[in-house]
Amino acid sequence: MHAHDTPQASTRRTLDGTLVTIVLPAFNESGAIGDTVKGIAAWLVPHVPQWEILVVDDGSSDDTAGTVQRLSPALRLSVIRLSRNFGKEAALTAGLDHAKGGVVIGMDADGQHPVEMLSQMLSHWCDGVDMVYAVRQDRDQESSFKRWGARLFYRMLSVGGQFSIPEDAGDFRLMDRCVVNALKALPERERFMKGLYAWVGFRTLGLPYTPLSRTVGETTYSKRKLIRLAWTGFTGFSALPLRVSSAVGFVLALMALGYGLNVVIDYMFFNESVPGWPTIVASIMFFSGIQLLFIGILGEYLARVYDEVKGRPTYLVADITASSGPANDSAD
Repeated sequence: MHAHDTPQASTRRTLDGTLVTIVLPAFNESGAIGDTVKGIAAWLVPHVPQWEILVVDDGSSDDTAGTVQRLSPALRLSVIRLSRNFGKEAALTAGLDHAKGGVVIGMDADGQHPVEMLSQMLSHWCDGVDMVYAVRQDRDQESSFKRWGARLFYRMLSVGGQFSIPEDAGDFRLMDRCVVNALKALPERERFMKGLYAWVGFRTLGLPYTPLSRTVGETTYSKRKLIRLAWTGFTGFSALPLRVSSAVGFVLALMALGYGLNVVIDYMFFNESVPGWPTIVASIMFFSGIQLLFIGILGEYLARVYDEVKGRPTYLVADITASSGPANDSAD
């Protein structure tokens, strides 16, 4: 168990009168979403008095939304269909924006998050913890690229960041309404949810878990998407690349100054002319490349500012199919 910040609450919470919303972002999960929803509902029925399941279809090209809409109304389902694929971070944001529950739980639609962990999460919420997140213990099934990339990303982020983002913690987590409201109040549109979860703070607790095997299909998260997400998180929560650029520029300036002084001293006191046009040309090309690289890094940060200034919404909703099952009371 990883206790990030767990001060005790003065009174114990109860699920009586509290709506629990399960948020499932889904992209091309028509083969797995049905069993995932049924498994979650089967656990909720005997354990939680009031609940709803909210599926966010992130512009799937298959029949994900249709598969969910054909499920039994008793499953208390609602489907938010986005106008196109905006990415998982945007789909999670849409789910949080539309969730009515006093407790909101994010899970993946592929069925790899064990529903049995919901009992532990809800128990800790009753004890006063505002956010309970699952920490992945086993990455053996992932590619070496993802394992080493994740390790490098979190280490670099811990060096340049102003707060700690728990390593191996994903989107499988329980959030109290106060956490959800804080996340909804954050204005940025290029969202890195793992960083935002850590930034808002509150009383948090990490629980270890081992993901279940995927029974249908395969992950739709490509290396390109992973790299883009990592860069979004890095530029959104760390100024380390800019600081490294400044440090390297300072060191190179000192080296150039030292070399220049050496040339002047050799010429004035030892009457030595310094040949070496190839060296000069190579040096110019090297320093020009360094300058262009650092201008590119600066441009990435400016691009983030440009995206935020445009003010475009994080996502667009095509339609919402509300649940026709038993009515649930809002726990806002």
